[in-house]
Amino acid sequence: MGGGSGGAAIAGLASFGPDGLTPEVRQYRYGIELYHIKYYSRTRNQDGSYNVQDIAESGAYDSEGDFYWSRASFGHGPAWLAGAVGGRREPVEKCVSTSSDGTCRRYETVGYTNVYGSTGIGGFTGAPTSWTPNRLRGVAIRYLDYQGNERAEFVSY
Repeated sequence: MGGGSGGAAIAGLASFGPDGLTPEVRQYRYGIELYHIKYYSRTRNQDGSYNVQDIAESGAYDSEGDFYWSRASFGHGPAWLAGAVGGRREPVEKCVSTSSDGTCRRYETVGYTNVYGSTGIGGFTGAPTSWTPNRLRGVAIRYLDYQGNERAEFVSY
């Protein structure tokens, strides 16, 4: 009987891959997704447009099991990210039909964006005591628990 991992699987023992992990543990590692939101701010201008600052990075594991960071965006991130931070998803619309005077007659939704904070001018909505902050910093994690259920958490700083 050889010392390879195939023999262990046949004998009913745990089968370890070249990274030293079992397939079950590897599944949890690949189920982890991180977002480091270094700075996100969305402020509405008087004309209805928005100033958005969005500096983020996402972290994941590659096929070799090495963790890496890459440039990312809160606004263009996945839907779970908006929910984890207490934000929302808003449709991105594009004008697909204009009238002769140049005004848009029909819009179509072409995607969605993550949004956090108030929609009022200057980042405030309602009375001064009931505004929602429009800045965000923190780390969000999405993972699979031991039963395979997806979970997401956010820690602000």
